[in-house]
Amino acid sequence: MQTVEIFGNQVETGMEHSSKGNQLKWQQEGWWYKADAFGFESLAEVVISRLLCSSNIENIVEYEPVAILYKGKKYRGCRSKNFRREGEELIPLERLARNCTGFGLARQLAHIADIRERIRYTEELVRNVTGREDFGSYLAKMLEIDAFFLNEDRHTNNMALLYDTETKEYRFCPFFDMGLSLFSDTREAYPIGEDFAARREKITAKPFARDFDEQLDAAEAEYGCHLKFEFPPEKMRKRVEEILRELPLKAGEEDVMGYSEAELGRVREVLSYQAGKYGYFFP
Repeated sequence: MQTVEIFGNQVETGMEHSSKGNQLKWQQEGWWYKADAFGFESLAEVVISRLLCSSNIENIVEYEPVAILYKGKKYRGCRSKNFRREGEELIPLERLARNCTGFGLARQLAHIADIRERIRYTEELVRNVTGREDFGSYLAKMLEIDAFFLNEDRHTNNMALLYDTETKEYRFCPFFDMGLSLFSDTREAYPIGEDFAARREKITAKPFARDFDEQLDAAEAEYGCHLKFEFPPEKMRKRVEEILRELPLKAGEEDVMGYSEAELGRVREVLSYQAGKYGYFFP
């Protein structure tokens, strides 16, 4: 695993928030770096991005594992190329709604009982502000990805658009920031050793419903089905093994950089189950 040192005078961001708390993130020399905070977020990012590269989803942020050295301390993490162009600003939907209506999107969705109405409201808001007619299909793809990989961190600050400050035009972000997927939070929510059924009982979706399938079904009913992997479901285990073989293993209990067999085993287990459950995402 490559080690990258982050220098203090090059740090552009300090602490940024997920729905579970803070995670160390930095930008340096055209790369974004993220340190693991809750478990194996970097492993989840790498595996998910590589699997999506074998799908029909084109707008993807690709991640690679790295060891991060910052202020004399080593962190296990990952990095990705900066996808913002010169003059672009990242606008979360929470902020977009607040700028437009005076209220955050999460607050407005809480007052809408029906899941499909929540999704339609979000699509109409984005379309009216940005002029983008295709946000519905983009949103459906996002919720398909989240359901398949069990991403529990899709809050309204983690859905965003890119705004060009010169042309005043918006474009969609590539699909990114899926570290809290595949039950990667082994520190607090899903400790190593907990069985799959117990984890399934506890996990909740965001932002339109607490159940992944309920918001997935609602989005696909409105905007169609999109996600398709390029291999059949029975090949998922083989594809995952190809990815995992390229990743560093822990050398022992004291090794904080590599990934443990227990972590890799959880990834195998989850993806094998999900491939069987969502067969229509495959040819």
